[in-house]
Formats: sequence, C-alpha cells, structure tokens
Amino acid sequence: MASVPFDQLDGFIWMDGEFVKWSEAKIHVLTHGLHYGSSVFEGERAYGGEIFKLTEHTERLHESARIMGFKIPFSVAEIDESCRQLLKKQGFQDAYVRPIAWRGSDSLGVSAPNSRIHCAIAIWQWPSYFDPEQRLKGIRLDIAEYRRPDPRTAPSHAKASGLYMICTISKHAAEAKGYSDAMMLDWRGQVAEATGANIFFARDGKLHTPKADCFLNGITRRTVIELAKARGIEVAERVIMPEELEDFEECFLCGTAAEVTPVAEIGPYRFRPGPLCETMMEDYMEAVQPRRAVAAE
Repeated sequence: MASVPFDQLDGFIWMDGEFVKWSEAKIHVLTHGLHYGSSVFEGERAYGGEIFKLTEHTERLHESARIMGFKIPFSVAEIDESCRQLLKKQGFQDAYVRPIAWRGSDSLGVSAPNSRIHCAIAIWQWPSYFDPEQRLKGIRLDIAEYRRPDPRTAPSHAKASGLYMICTISKHAAEAKGYSDAMMLDWRGQVAEATGANIFFARDGKLHTPKADCFLNGITRRTVIELAKARGIEVAERVIMPEELEDFEECFLCGTAAEVTPVAEIGPYRFRPGPLCETMMEDYMEAVQPRRAVAAE
C-alpha cells in the first residue's frame, strides 16, 4: 500500500471523460454515493503494460451498475481505452487499476433516480495485497463475525461499494488479533470467501471452492478454475461447511489484489502450502503476463 495518503499521490486521474491532476480529482461532500453507497467499482492489475482481462472487468462494472439501477454514461470500449491511456500517462508497466462509478450530488434523498452518474479511473503502484514474507509461507485468517447476506436482502452479484462495509469491519477485527484477513461464512453458515478474495481448498489432488451463489464470482476465481481444468485438476464448486476444513490439506485465496496467496491457518484449522498452491501460483502468474508477438526469424 502507498506510504502517503492516496489524495497526495502524483499523476493524473481520468474523471468523467477528462484527465485531471491527481490532487484536483474531487467530489462534493454531499455526493449520493458517499452517503448511501450508490457506487460500483472494479479492481484490475496491469502486468508488463497490459491490463489483465480489462474488457471482462469493464463489462462487470457495467453489469454492477445495471443491478444497482443506473447506467454508466461511457461505453465498455470508452472505459477500456481510457484505462489504457491512463496507464501510459502514469508511466507504469505494473500497476493496480481502479475504475469506479457513482451517483452524484444532484439529489441527496434515498431516492435519487435523476442524479448524474459519474465515472473515474485511478491507477497506482500496489505490489502485494499481503505482506510478501507472510504470503510465501501462508497467511493466517480469522473467522469473521459478520456473514455474507442472503441474495434476497442485498445485490450480492454486483461489485457494489456498500457490500464491502462488513468486509472492512471483519478485516480490521482480524488484523487487530494479528491475522492477515478473515474468512466469511454466508447467512446459512456455509464457507463463502475472504473479505476481498475468493477461497479454494485442496485435498487428494482435487480443488474445492464454495459455490458463488451469494457472493461475487470473481474474475480471478474463474481464471484459476480454467487454469486448473487445463491441467486436468478436478475442481468441485460446492457447499463447504466449516467443519470440513480440518480435512483439507491446502488452502489459498485468489483475487486481483491478492493474486494467488497460500493460507496456512483459518482459526483453529491448519494447512500446509503444497504442490497445488505452488502450481496455481505459477500458472496464474504465467497467465497474467502479456503475450508478445514473436517476430519471424
């Protein structure tokens, strides 16, 4: 994470179709998205000057907005191109990319159907979500108090800012106990995900991951499943109960920020990062690297 406050970083931010100086990218304090959580966002990474699965992320941004009841005034192609231009303008090869869209300050009641929709993109350098030394030997997770909500009570398939409130609370509580993160259950008491990443378990050469029916089916999650199947590794997307954790041998998290990160401990359960963790880490890092055309000799 940056060592200085984010509002004091240098460079530019793309905002509503224009590149503005980083320090001048501001919104009013009476913005609907700030008060009522009416905003959606994406997290992406650039490797070697190319943003991994950019269009897939932008399409999800648009879908999240649709679920939240608003339309982003820039097309998928326009946002994609703005991300690419901003990456070059920032002068980065490897970086984190954060597009966000929100309801503005035209109205501040709960109902704000006519509020202008704003969109911005920021790009900064963000090496590793977890401490590199801890990541190599496996991070420690607490078990969160809060649970992922029933989809009948929240738009669980949108990457909506408001849904991360309980994630922040849970991660803060875990860090206060000396953990790196927390595993969250869903409203039924089934294993769901970590606070900002999906989770996988391994046993007897097979991967197991919770069915994404009440939380975000992450783009990195889908990538890991594709990579595993390409290797002939069986992947079971299924209900996983907490008491099953004692029978798993390996565990890892995956997400744009977390990439593929081995887990050594979840509450009372212990895991040993092994061959499946190592394979998925290596395959994922290979997959995200840009494919360069090789000139014919």
